[in-house]
Amino acid sequence: MSPDHAGPAPEDQAGVLGVTGPSFDEFVGAASTRLLTLALLLTSGHRAEAEDLLQDVLERAYRRWPRIVRNGCPEPYVRKMLVNAAVDRRRRLRRRPEEPLILDTADPMANDQAVQTADRDLLLRAMAELAPRQRAVLVLRYFEDLSEAQIAAMLGCSTGTVKSQASRALTRLREIAGQSDEPDTGHQEDAVRA
Repeated sequence: MSPDHAGPAPEDQAGVLGVTGPSFDEFVGAASTRLLTLALLLTSGHRAEAEDLLQDVLERAYRRWPRIVRNGCPEPYVRKMLVNAAVDRRRRLRRRPEEPLILDTADPMANDQAVQTADRDLLLRAMAELAPRQRAVLVLRYFEDLSEAQIAAMLGCSTGTVKSQASRALTRLREIAGQSDEPDTGHQEDAVRA
């Protein structure tokens, strides 16, 4: 089939259907940085995985763009697509071998960027050990600052499930952080909220 017969692009379809809202290009220009940050958090800081995940989601969103903008603000919908894709992708990919946590032997009392960087690194590595749904719950709760009800609606589960997943995930993060020889200074939970 020639490109002339492929049909109108989603932006053209939106105009034909009388749908108002941002074009796909405008949406990507405005939201891509925030969506990439969310993808990075959902993939535990693996940039290549985050970029692939975001690209796959944006490709699917492009194909459905007229329907997405017809339903209102597209960012929450695309964000939900991203979270679901991250959970599904983790299931599909074969399991990676565990990477041991390598802790910095720097002075834990030093109050500089090195401590914060080490804490964030520890947190990202620890989050990589969580189940995808638990990681999604923590990212949505502490990074996106969504309520438990909003998270439940986004993930298609009950509020109780969100609470239990968050509780288990935080317990697991504390266990992993407790494996370090450094005293618990509370930096790990502060890094989650940062």
